[in-house]
Amino acid sequence: MAKGTITQKIIDAHYVEGDKTPGSQIAIRIDQTLTQDATGTMAYLELEAMKTDRVKTELSVSYVDHNMMQNGPENRNDHLYLQSVAAAKGVIFSPPGNGICHQLHLERFGKPGKTLLGSDSHTPTGGGIGMMAIGAGGLDVALAMAGKPFRLAYPKVIGVKLTNALPPWSAAKDVILTLLSILTTKGNVGCVVEYFGPGVATLSVPQRGTITNMGAELGVTTSIFPSDASTLAFLTAQNRAEDFTELLPDADAEYDRVIEIDLAKVEPMAACPSSPDNIKTIRELAGKKVGQVIIGSCTNSSYQDLSMVAKVLKGRKISPSLTFAIAPGSRQVMEMLARNGMLADIIGA
Repeated sequence: MAKGTITQKIIDAHYVEGDKTPGSQIAIRIDQTLTQDATGTMAYLELEAMKTDRVKTELSVSYVDHNMMQNGPENRNDHLYLQSVAAAKGVIFSPPGNGICHQLHLERFGKPGKTLLGSDSHTPTGGGIGMMAIGAGGLDVALAMAGKPFRLAYPKVIGVKLTNALPPWSAAKDVILTLLSILTTKGNVGCVVEYFGPGVATLSVPQRGTITNMGAELGVTTSIFPSDASTLAFLTAQNRAEDFTELLPDADAEYDRVIEIDLAKVEPMAACPSSPDNIKTIRELAGKKVGQVIIGSCTNSSYQDLSMVAKVLKGRKISPSLTFAIAPGSRQVMEMLARNGMLADIIGA
């Protein structure tokens, strides 16, 4: 059993019952939940069927970020239901246009050391801020909102030691693609990936969120970063410094397996069809014709990501043979790009 890890510390603080042996079933208390509209509608119907008057979690949020087409009344009716049930049950409601649930939760509600259960596979984004954030089915999330513990297999902990710092043109996405090239998408069920080492301090919370977000493609339970000075800087920038708690592994922490990644050697990469672990370097793909470029969604949608795009595109035009779009992760990101002129640079291209 891994000892002295962040994973063990959070599980111990939320432990309800079960055998703490890797692979054995345990139950943990859930602090926060999130839903999105594609899965949340059924989750709240299930919560109502349980006759739960008010949610029992510290915080539950209902985000609308998936089905936003306005070409008929169906989606709008779902959104009205979600808004009304949120008001009745004590859930925070995030309407269409606020942004993508994972980016928003990182900005507004994520707290180091807390547990988060979400009805979306990329809920582990919250690991970027030091949460144990797990994606689950809508019924599991409804049960958590009703105050029931969440059951999972006690995990093995894969320690990923990061050293040095990323070179120019390499991004956080390249770090998780590097790990996918090592671990692949198979054989990692029942594991948690925990990042540690001197390279962690060089990564911002949005960069960490990108890495933990796409950790879902590894098939692991979740991924998690320490909570440190970078975490405090992010929370301070969000006017939430009071939510900071330092959370570090013990100096003698033991992991079930250790993988070392030298950030200085990470180069730009891409996942190719038709699996996220079919990784090639951009160097290998040079000269390949590209027809569509979409930058954003919940993995690469931070201000840091899109400001890089704006700087590359400023004063340039995209190829006539290309279609191009961006998907900022939150209203905050979009507004910041608009206020400093970067959105105009992107639109101008």
